[in-house]
Amino acid sequence: MSAAHTVEITGDVIRLGQFLKLADLAESGAQARELVADGEVTVNGEPEERRGRQLERGDVVAVATPQGERSAVVG
Repeated sequence: MSAAHTVEITGDVIRLGQFLKLADLAESGAQARELVADGEVTVNGEPEERRGRQLERGDVVAVATPQGERSAVVG
């Protein structure tokens, strides 16, 4: 597992699908949707199936990839 990097957001919350793109954990909205639908995304260590989930500062988002897990912290 690689170390999580912090990705700053402008508001108080951000939707999971938007954050996946902002943090470069997904290349597009379509890929973000696929990652969530395939069960490849966790938030704070728990599987997340809702692309519209509201994330807050401090939440840790991780994506399982063939190369290993990539993660980012909402900042």
